Amino acid sequence: MPELPEVETTRRGLAPLLTARRIVALHVHDARLRWPVDPALPAQLRGQSIRAVERRAKYLLLRLDRGTLILHLGMSGSLRVLPAGTPRLAHDHLDLLLDDGRLLRLNDPRRFGCCLYTEAAPETHPLLRHLAPEPFDPAFTAAALHALTRRRRVTIKQLLMNGRLVTGVGNIYASEALFRAGVRPGRAARSLTRAESTRLWRAIRTVLRLAIRAGGTTLRDYVNPAGSPGYFRQKLYVYERAGQDCRRCGTPIRALVHGARSTYYCPQCQQ
Repeated sequence: MPELPEVETTRRGLAPLLTARRIVALHVHDARLRWPVDPALPAQLRGQSIRAVERRAKYLLLRLDRGTLILHLGMSGSLRVLPAGTPRLAHDHLDLLLDDGRLLRLNDPRRFGCCLYTEAAPETHPLLRHLAPEPFDPAFTAAALHALTRRRRVTIKQLLMNGRLVTGVGNIYASEALFRAGVRPGRAARSLTRAESTRLWRAIRTVLRLAIRAGGTTLRDYVNPAGSPGYFRQKLYVYERAGQDCRRCGTPIRALVHGARSTYYCPQCQQ
C-alpha cells in the first residue's frame, strides 16, 4: 500500500504540473472504486482551476476554486500526468483532462482508491477529521509520543499503526523505525522508557525523510508520477527480509504478525 513517503513523493511530482491548470473535463472509465465515483463529479469539476496540491496523511488534496478533490491511492493505485490521447491501459479508471493538453490519470488495479469531492473544509470530511498529528507535525514531539505510550496496553507497533494516535507511519516504516530505535515491535507500548520513546521519535522522522528522499518504496506496484519506482527498498533493514542476515549484526531477521499485519525485526539489535 502506498504510505506517507509514496504519497508525498506523488504530491511533489504533481504539484508543479497541476498547479494553476484549469480542468477541462473528467472522464470516468470505471466508477467502481472503493466508493463509486459520483455521476455528478464531472460537471462539478469542469472549468475549475487547481489552486494547490496538498497532502493529509495518505490523502492527496487538489484545492480547487470552489472545493477540494480528495484522492487516495488505495492498495496499488498510482497517478500519472500524460499527454491527452495517451492510450489507456488495464485498470486506468479516471482521466482528469487539463487545459494544457495533458491529463491526470488514475490507475488502480484493486480499486481500493477513491476520488471524492467536497465544498466544505477538507479537514472536516469524515475521512480526515479524526486523523491524528503526522510525524512532521510540530504537535508530534518526543514527549507527545512518550505520553501516548503511557496509556496504552497494545504493542508499540500497533500504537504506531493507529491513525487516531499518530498518522502516516505505515507498516513498512513502523518496522524500520523500530529497528533503528532498537525496540522490539512486540513490546508493550507502556514499557518504553522516555529515552526509548525519544529514540523512536527520532527514528520515525529519519526513516520517513530518507524514504521521501529515495522516492518511496516499491515492493510491487507503486510508481511515482513520472512512472519510476521508489528506491527505498534497497535501504530496508528488516521489512520483508525474514531469514536474511541483519545488515548490522548478522543475526537472521524474524517475522511475526501484529494486528493482522506482517512485522519484521532483529532479535539481537532490538530489545
